Amino acid sequence: MNAVNPDDFFEVIAAKLDRFERVPDDVLWEVATRDGACMLLSRSDMEPEWTGDDLTDRELAARVCAGCPVRSECLELELRTSGDQTLGVWGALPAEDVRALYPVWRSRRRRGGQLGDEPGGGR
Repeated sequence: MNAVNPDDFFEVIAAKLDRFERVPDDVLWEVATRDGACMLLSRSDMEPEWTGDDLTDRELAARVCAGCPVRSECLELELRTSGDQTLGVWGALPAEDVRALYPVWRSRRRRGGQLGDEPGGGR
């Protein structure tokens, strides 16, 4: 696996999300809530203990997300709906990284003609 230049980290992630550019929000929502690892744990009553001395809630959430089959869909949806106001862990990225990714993602979408200038991308 090729190492990513730290300066290009968010550009690489944003480029991977381009494939979801034309997927409607409701479809992303359905996929994320149906197939998301966090949702599967919750529905099966196997939800991990979210607090404790060993891991922070954020570390535990990131571990759950790491094995999730719909991380990208989840991240795309969060960028559309919360953008730079996000909290928590989405697509295995902590909120700080999602907020840093947002302007890169938004710029790519503007170049592609998919976003307006209003907050939240006009979706």
